[in-house]
Amino acid sequence: MRTSLSYLGPFRSILTFCFISLLFLTLSRIGLGIWQAERVAAVDGWSHLLIQGLRVDFASLCWLWGVAALGTAIFSGDHILGRTWKSILRIWLTLGLWLIVFLEISTPSFIEEYGVRPNRLYVEYLIYPKEVFSMLWSGRKFELILGMLVSGLTLWGGWRLSGTLLKNISYPRLLLRPVITLAVILVTLLGARSTLGHRPLNPAMVAFDDDPLVNSLVINSAYSLVFAIDQMRNEANASQIYGHLDDQVVIDTVRRDSGRLSEAFTSTEFPSMSFNQATYQGKPKNLVIILQESLGAQFVGSLGGLPLTPNIDSLSQEGWSFENLYATGTRSVRGIEAVVTGFTPTPARSVVKLGKSQNDFFSIAALLKNHGYETQFVYGGESHFDNMKSFFLGNGFSDIVDENDYENPNFVGSWGVSDEDLMRRANSEFEQFHKEGKPFFSLVFSSSNHDPFEFPDERIELYEQPKQTRNNAAKYADYAIGEFFKLAKESSYWKDTIFLVVADHDSRVGGASLVPIPRFRIPGIILGEGVDVKHDKRIVSQIDLAPTLISLMGISCNYPMLGRDLTQTSEDWPGRALMQYDKNMAYLRGDDVVILQPDREPAGFKYYSKTGLLSKSPQSDEMKLAAKSWALWGSMAYQKGLYRVATDDVELVTIR
Repeated sequence: MRTSLSYLGPFRSILTFCFISLLFLTLSRIGLGIWQAERVAAVDGWSHLLIQGLRVDFASLCWLWGVAALGTAIFSGDHILGRTWKSILRIWLTLGLWLIVFLEISTPSFIEEYGVRPNRLYVEYLIYPKEVFSMLWSGRKFELILGMLVSGLTLWGGWRLSGTLLKNISYPRLLLRPVITLAVILVTLLGARSTLGHRPLNPAMVAFDDDPLVNSLVINSAYSLVFAIDQMRNEANASQIYGHLDDQVVIDTVRRDSGRLSEAFTSTEFPSMSFNQATYQGKPKNLVIILQESLGAQFVGSLGGLPLTPNIDSLSQEGWSFENLYATGTRSVRGIEAVVTGFTPTPARSVVKLGKSQNDFFSIAALLKNHGYETQFVYGGESHFDNMKSFFLGNGFSDIVDENDYENPNFVGSWGVSDEDLMRRANSEFEQFHKEGKPFFSLVFSSSNHDPFEFPDERIELYEQPKQTRNNAAKYADYAIGEFFKLAKESSYWKDTIFLVVADHDSRVGGASLVPIPRFRIPGIILGEGVDVKHDKRIVSQIDLAPTLISLMGISCNYPMLGRDLTQTSEDWPGRALMQYDKNMAYLRGDDVVILQPDREPAGFKYYSKTGLLSKSPQSDEMKLAAKSWALWGSMAYQKGLYRVATDDVELVTIR
């Protein structure tokens, strides 16, 4: 007698293995959750854990067996090719199930050691099988034996079960195969993406708290490991691109170029860690950073750009404005990297998206959190975009407000709520923190000034027609800034807060130059009670902003940032800026420029800021060494884990 399952033909084996895998992954997640019940309950995470976990598992199985299902739809049949495919499918199913089971069985031991599900360390340790096996045999005999036993049983059981399921099967008619093939493709692609949004499913999309372990429990270990491998594959090493320098030469050069005395560097383990005395000596202040999407100097009237920013132009007359501030890159995550962590740019992707920096990487949020501050990210869109949510929750941000947290917003576009909704919500958050007597740091990130440039009607006098243009959106973004500061100046928190308004990068950076330096120029204004009005003409970088803000807040502390505290840097300093443009990096000091390119010698130029032109000009060996050292430092610090928050666990010593 034929069972109902047999009518599924060659697909019954794949569907059966999918069901077994889903059941096993769910039971594993429940077991891990019970094991870590206190931490899961502390964040009210059970529903998210199970529902989003099922979503991740389904997507994982689409990746794992989607191609197998497609091959089955095309090749299966009672012929030589079909019989060959049946053997391939049997091996595929057995090994796939083994991979899922083995990784889940090994997960508790990995969590005990590293606090999260298997990640890139899991892969890196495979390079040293002898040492790893010896370590496991010495300290985890039971887990090792259990893993081997379960692996053996899974391989045996999977092979037996797949063989049974692939016997006595019927095959679909040839006329139906195109329809079945199309259905398999659609289910696989949609299931694997698990979203119709801008980006496919990723760990950031299902992250929901600042506890990295609980976030990692949502995904399964197979997904976690494959994602880590993919991240590793895309991580560039600057030393392979720009050449090599001795590590100590790099460290000595960037320390010297940071402007700090050698006595300031306080750690033997973390070479950029230094003690920095704050300029302001009163009660520590709050900090608000308003990061403006794509607002380059070309859109800012007070910087010689188009007359689109009357509010920013007015604010530049009320605080400390920078006339020659340069972004470190051309993406929002690069701006976040520089402004929030003070980290230098590298040819790799921003650390916001790289695997090794998802936890325990320095940020001013982590620093201020250690000083008792509430730390918050306020955004109008989906915070998982560009991995921001995952990075922030893992590195000091305790609270995230995003599109889902707005009740009855005035306007919602493709990228989320409008900037004015964002700014009103930010103001209410700050009022609440101040009312509760909590010092706070908040990063507020705008999104209206982004293609397709959607914003509410009747807010601004349009600069041009039609409405949805880059210039009109920039003008609306400025309008929202003006509305925010009207509220802030009347608020209770105004006198206790330092504000920074700065762009993440310019819009659509491009040009014929190796690095189009003029398109990296951005606005930056520091405001607040006690901040003197100043028009700063020095060349400065986004990496200089965080040290300067910490000093203005009144926080004297150790941190690994190498940017300048501009409150304690002489007015005749020529300045310097670092700009990463694809695989090229520019080091600008005064009007001298060195540009690094892959596998080429450093190129020297003169930069004419009035025209934005570069002309070839020999540069000193010292300039070339500085440029190369800054480029290599970021990669070295990232790869070796040298960029960390100073805690009681870090031995701090005075280097003499």
